[in-house]
Amino acid sequence: MTGADSLLSPSMDNFLDVLANRYRRRVLIALLEHNPQDDNDPQIPDDVSLETEALESLMIDMRHTHLPKLEEAGFIEWDRKTNTVKQGPQFEEVQPLLELMANHADELPDDWL
Repeated sequence: MTGADSLLSPSMDNFLDVLANRYRRRVLIALLEHNPQDDNDPQIPDDVSLETEALESLMIDMRHTHLPKLEEAGFIEWDRKTNTVKQGPQFEEVQPLLELMANHADELPDDWL
């Protein structure tokens, strides 16, 4: 499925593929509460302690993997010049699943959000 196809026909498989990574889920959950979201804050879980090298690696992954994947799915719009992330044209499609996860975060395993 190409990026254009995923924009036309969002499916549960596509949702789960995009949501398979904790940091992508954190970005989308953050956009439920605040839109736009500055992508300099990678939504690192409070209980995760990262060394400087790990944070640097995460920021590279965000810029080269996670944010592009979210953008390709249409869940975010990412302005690389201003480092601003906001809800994309397909965000409403995934929003009910995100809200369900956010509303039941205390019932989910710790590494889900």
